[in-house]
Amino acid sequence: MTKPIIPHAPQLTFAELKLNAAILKALTSCGYTRPTPIQALSIPEILSGKDVVASAQTGTGKTAAFVLPALQLLSEQKIPQKKPRVLILTPTRELAAQITQAAAAYGKFLQFNIVSLVGGMGYPQQIKQLSRQVDVIVATPGRLMDHMESRRVDLSKIEMLVLDEADRMLDMGFIDDVRTIAKATSQERQTLLFSATVNNQLSKIIKTLLKSPVTIEFAHEKMAPDRITQTVYWSDSIQHKTKLLEHLLQSENIFKAIIFTATKRQADKLAEDLREDGFQAAALHGDLKQAARNRTVDQLRKGKIQYVVATDVAARGIDISDLTHVINYDLPKFAEDYVHRIGRTGRAGKTGIAISFALHSERPHLQKIERYLSQKVDEATIPGLEPSKKHSTSAPTKHPSRTSAGKPSSRRRPQDDSRRSERSFFDKPKKSHHTAPSRARSEQSTERTFDRKSAKTSEGKPFRASHDHTGKRSSRSAEHYTDRKFSRTANKNSEQRPARATDRPSDRRSNKTSDNRSGPKKPMRNTGRFR
Repeated sequence: MTKPIIPHAPQLTFAELKLNAAILKALTSCGYTRPTPIQALSIPEILSGKDVVASAQTGTGKTAAFVLPALQLLSEQKIPQKKPRVLILTPTRELAAQITQAAAAYGKFLQFNIVSLVGGMGYPQQIKQLSRQVDVIVATPGRLMDHMESRRVDLSKIEMLVLDEADRMLDMGFIDDVRTIAKATSQERQTLLFSATVNNQLSKIIKTLLKSPVTIEFAHEKMAPDRITQTVYWSDSIQHKTKLLEHLLQSENIFKAIIFTATKRQADKLAEDLREDGFQAAALHGDLKQAARNRTVDQLRKGKIQYVVATDVAARGIDISDLTHVINYDLPKFAEDYVHRIGRTGRAGKTGIAISFALHSERPHLQKIERYLSQKVDEATIPGLEPSKKHSTSAPTKHPSRTSAGKPSSRRRPQDDSRRSERSFFDKPKKSHHTAPSRARSEQSTERTFDRKSAKTSEGKPFRASHDHTGKRSSRSAEHYTDRKFSRTANKNSEQRPARATDRPSDRRSNKTSDNRSGPKKPMRNTGRFR
């Protein structure tokens, strides 16, 4: 890999790039006269036949940076051939559609055939297109692999291979398919790789697929352009987020917006809630058919709907010039995805607004995004919808019932017999099986005298004998067992009921009376039956 080019783009015009006259005419009709910095630096290198690795932030015109040289290559074709000459791989269907539209717009005065091979579309139509002469293929790796396995497409004459959004393809697990596709192309091909970021793993792939590439790096610039205003609102819950969103949609001057959620189900639900509130909204995610996704994007572009609730499938590939707002209903998992989300607004030199909702537990995640951006995201609140607790960067508050060492407090509640008798069985403190009965309870049990016939203690309270965890029989107040699920208080009139089949063994014995015994029985051997 050669030394990266210092990104000081010269002030050029498209005419100075020596492009075909038909391409220049199409650019003029689209309103473009000067290339962006990434275009001014990469197009001359590509036209010279070198492999190029270009890395720049989103919304800088990377699509035209490789589409224009590809069209220039087709314009120089003298002998037409049936096999495709240019292959462009993209990670998402939306990005493939954007590239196809851009190629059709910039090459409308040229004669060439372009085919889009993406998932979610029917095979018959794609097979019919592949049966004709094809010059450019724009495809997602999965669908292209399907056609290759069925031998419907021949890539042996590919002269230019373009890997767009390569970092995204790496994240989505398409790199193995990309390697397989690259092996099916000509070894004399020119390879171009465009990406928002280049990490170590992607650098290894570059070494295997590209030959001494020229690297154009814009990493020293801010990942999020200054023309995009970023704000975060802290929220307590999902319901709080929804209230904040409804307030912003009603009060802010939002022309068009994309609202990003974490899951497909949440995107459907939020879009439905917005429609019920009178907003023109639609959902956009991977479970929808490609025709429905294209229709949603087209409706947003034409202004038929105002809001699109989408997952990260729409974070790359949607190019709507008049999109004013991006709202992160849920923060993305990766900081790179945050950059691509907010990059949907503020495109082509225009200003944009990015709003995020974050839970208090997501503070460390927001800090990672800020470190990646090398800038701070402004915090804001809405009067009347402030979070219940103010955010603090200090250590989390300790539980009041625990000491500074993290152990339970030694303070105990005062033992009150009346409160103790009202306590339920499940509220009683559990004891370890290795702990002996308390001394106070043992003394209390030995001091009481009772008559087994009357089943009453000397204090006049009904008596009931039971076994504790040591196997010893102890006398306790019957009021202590009033809330117990399987306990029954002794009859005040000393009336005995016959034992039932559903009674536990301990209950049956406690209902029996003996004329020959009085006082506590001898300790029984602990067999574990009465635990």
